[in-house]
Amino acid sequence: MDRRQVLNIIASAGIAAVASAQSNETAHSNGMIYRKLGSTGERVSAIGLGGYHISVPSEEDGIRIVRSALDRGITFLDNCWDYADGVSEVRMGKALRDGYRRKAFLMTKFDGRTKKAAAQQIDQSLQRLQTDHIDLIQYHENIRLDDPDRFFANGGALEAVMAAKQAGKIRYIGFTGHKDPLVHERMLEVAKQRHFHFDACQMPLNPMDAHFRSFANNVVPKLVEEGIAVLGMKPMGSGLILKSNTVTPLECLHYALNLPTSVVITGCESTKDLDQAFGAARSFKPMTEAQVIAILDKTRTAAQHGQYEQFKISTMFDGTIQNPQWMG
Repeated sequence: MDRRQVLNIIASAGIAAVASAQSNETAHSNGMIYRKLGSTGERVSAIGLGGYHISVPSEEDGIRIVRSALDRGITFLDNCWDYADGVSEVRMGKALRDGYRRKAFLMTKFDGRTKKAAAQQIDQSLQRLQTDHIDLIQYHENIRLDDPDRFFANGGALEAVMAAKQAGKIRYIGFTGHKDPLVHERMLEVAKQRHFHFDACQMPLNPMDAHFRSFANNVVPKLVEEGIAVLGMKPMGSGLILKSNTVTPLECLHYALNLPTSVVITGCESTKDLDQAFGAARSFKPMTEAQVIAILDKTRTAAQHGQYEQFKISTMFDGTIQNPQWMG
């Protein structure tokens, strides 16, 4: 099979899947589009606000970005217990005061692999975010082949998550990871063996992913089949993909939106970044096969060895490897 045939298969599969997703898509006058969150019955903004990046500007500017995003129509907020040593959650919590919490579908993540560690982190996140419940909690950095075993183990993180759900502290449950689709696939296999259904799953989805350790090709179809919400992150590879000079920010966001994603999470460190995200939503139209192939053609050579997806091939993005104490 030559390169053109491979690209055609990838493109056709993506277009077929997104066509189904688009049938459940709605657009509002604010320029944002909204999609179903898997089989949860929730509807959220197709663009989500990345939580880590709220810690980069000043606190005042970070709060302003969160509130502006919510005022303009973004509803999905991303965060994590470990981002910037908790600064991201603290700032988001301040931004959610004064009635802003009701505008948000709030997601955060935890690192604890034991029941005790996970429970402590969930409670700390609730305090920082100044809320009595988190809409979606996610098991962070599912990047080791034994991470699924740790999640489901006796005395493991799932026990804390289920206790928190029963107490009304969380509503939905998901998992994330950025290393290798094999680990995500194994989590789905173990979950099926345990008769457990995740509500959401987060992974890198960008124009280079299709060529190297591809989450889009190997994980996304399984999520769609099981009714698990597809959450895309790193649409620009934390900025690394743009350094390849092969694609633009708009092409990266459109490519990720064209997959059967419920949400594409992007970091916004300024009003300019936020404008770019809304511009991508306003201008998005389902891509033709030729458009998808054109993007994949442009990125194929640069993507082959993961050079611009360092989160897959190095440990520089692995917080739980650099800080094993977070896992408990």
